[in-house]
Amino acid sequence: MHSPLEGVRVVDASTLFAGPLAATILGDYGADVTKIEHPVKGDPARGHGPAKDGVPLWWTMLGRNKRTVTLNLGNEKGAEVAKNLFKDADVLIENFRPGTLERWGLGPDVLHEINPKLVIARVTTYGQFGPYSHRPGFGTLAEAMSGFAAITGEPDGPPTLPPFGLADGIAALTTAQAIMTALYHRDARGGTGQVIDLAIVEPMLTVLGMQAMVYDQLGQVQQRTGNRSVNNAPRNTYRTADGRWVAVSTSAQAIAERVMRLVGRPELIDEPWFATGVGRAAHADVLDEALSGWIGARDLATVTGAFERAQAAIAPVYDIADVFADPQFIARDSVTTAHDPTLGPVRMPGPLYRLSRTPGSIRWTGRPRGADTDDVLAGLGYDEGERAKLRAEGVI
Repeated sequence: MHSPLEGVRVVDASTLFAGPLAATILGDYGADVTKIEHPVKGDPARGHGPAKDGVPLWWTMLGRNKRTVTLNLGNEKGAEVAKNLFKDADVLIENFRPGTLERWGLGPDVLHEINPKLVIARVTTYGQFGPYSHRPGFGTLAEAMSGFAAITGEPDGPPTLPPFGLADGIAALTTAQAIMTALYHRDARGGTGQVIDLAIVEPMLTVLGMQAMVYDQLGQVQQRTGNRSVNNAPRNTYRTADGRWVAVSTSAQAIAERVMRLVGRPELIDEPWFATGVGRAAHADVLDEALSGWIGARDLATVTGAFERAQAAIAPVYDIADVFADPQFIARDSVTTAHDPTLGPVRMPGPLYRLSRTPGSIRWTGRPRGADTDDVLAGLGYDEGERAKLRAEGVI
């Protein structure tokens, strides 16, 4: 069975974390991904987060299904090697500050002269143009500037940032989708290569929903509401009698009605304000009181069992240990097992989506820095002596 992206050649020259994760997604579905790292510094993910037995765990996942090549792109000879690598590539993913590739003689005009079919995905915090384009930035700044942090947290607390790379993750999904769109245009519509300008802050604006339209049309600025929603209620987390937490959502009217019957407050359904999500959100105090009292008097198993029988939406609040033990995740192999040469079996999230005929796979975990440099350069025509000279000069 062939992988869906078999034969698609991707060069990943990006770091931390949107670009590399986009390349990982493509690699999971069969793309031939070559990871470029600086000969001395390596990829920053190798030093990011915990390690075990000297093996960086972030890199073990982020570097999976990638061949690793060391190459100093800022060196004139390194740039020439890169041109040979890009000559037959389908995709380049990079996240240098705007103007950096151009300064190295590797701008899109040069690369498209070499390879008109190359899709170049440029992933930066603010994009390739605009007054902030040359500022240094990370996903955290996108979470702040997009409006996400401003609406996250308790009403009387500070703006809250997520404890993980949310903006980078969303940008990675967007970048992978943008690359596939560009490849479809090139291959199915008879087009050519092109440049993707992906500003990490912009997908955040999209996932924040209708905030922009509400402000434009009504002049309203959404405020922090904790775990509550401005669009429906009850929607919150509630503590059970045995000290566990559950999340309840009632986005659908029918679900909201089932919940109120379950917790013994059916009379609230007849209130005029209960008929709409916005009306319920305006009376969240009343609804939360009803749920917190009922849920707080029962243990987790009793609560979730009653909600399931009532066909009402509830989920326990899990930590990662709970995820590992849950039968739903186990049945779907959501956290799958890969083999690492040093660590042995390792658990990590599997390929992002399931395809019935051409599923994704983890063929190998993140490899040592430069493990494939000789093989890749040999494939480009560099013999052993030339490689030795480049290595002595710090190019590879």
